[in-house]
Amino acid sequence: MRRRCCWYPVYLENTDGSELFVYLRGEGFHSDRGERYSIFMRCEIIYEDDEMLTIHKPAGLATQSSSAWQADAVSELKNYLSKKGISYLGVIHRLDQPVEGLLVFAKTPEAATKLSKQLQQGTLNKKYLALVGVKPNPEEGELVDSLRKDGGRAQIVTGREDKFPDAKDARLSYHVIAREDEMSFPETVAVLEVQIETGRFHQIRAQLAHAGWPILGDQKYGDENARNLATECGIRTVALCAASVECRHPKTGKVMHWECRPAWLS
Repeated sequence: MRRRCCWYPVYLENTDGSELFVYLRGEGFHSDRGERYSIFMRCEIIYEDDEMLTIHKPAGLATQSSSAWQADAVSELKNYLSKKGISYLGVIHRLDQPVEGLLVFAKTPEAATKLSKQLQQGTLNKKYLALVGVKPNPEEGELVDSLRKDGGRAQIVTGREDKFPDAKDARLSYHVIAREDEMSFPETVAVLEVQIETGRFHQIRAQLAHAGWPILGDQKYGDENARNLATECGIRTVALCAASVECRHPKTGKVMHWECRPAWLS
């Protein structure tokens, strides 16, 4: 088999159903026998038209990586679109690598401008579901903090803003949603619906942890209790999901809405 070029590791499937694991960049692989191989995409396209597409990104897949050897959603989508003769992909917003959920992308520069404007104006609405080890009290409210980026972490510096001039306001609202009867989690565990008013680095993870409600599976911001509960609940990644997104279609103006169910609630 000959490689056209090299980029990142993917699974490939031959026409007879056999699988291969290779490093791939570009449009695909051809064997020396002329057989074509199709690319397995880890992200799932749940909506697509001429202007935009919406995907579900699984936990563990980066939205966009600077490494040529790391798989990411943007590379998968660019390879997918290249097969349709489309060279443009506009990244509108991102999710942390260990976080799953919905992402909206633009397929034209004009759509990217309009969707990005909605994001800036707060009319591209995103709601998240988070599994936390301690039920908040009160069960509904708002968190307002000062947050700064410190290397690969978000640092809460509320009350110390004078020492950190780079700190920015971080606001989110939350409420506890009703538990489902089939949930096998301990009663201390709660599912929160979270909506952010500001888009800061690691905002939800850092603010919930600072409030005393760390997200299960979050090795970076969680405490020992959260880590123990995550093991008990079988949570192996950050239990945070961008579970719904709503925007206006960049061409028609129609309100578009999508939802997904987190893998950790399946």
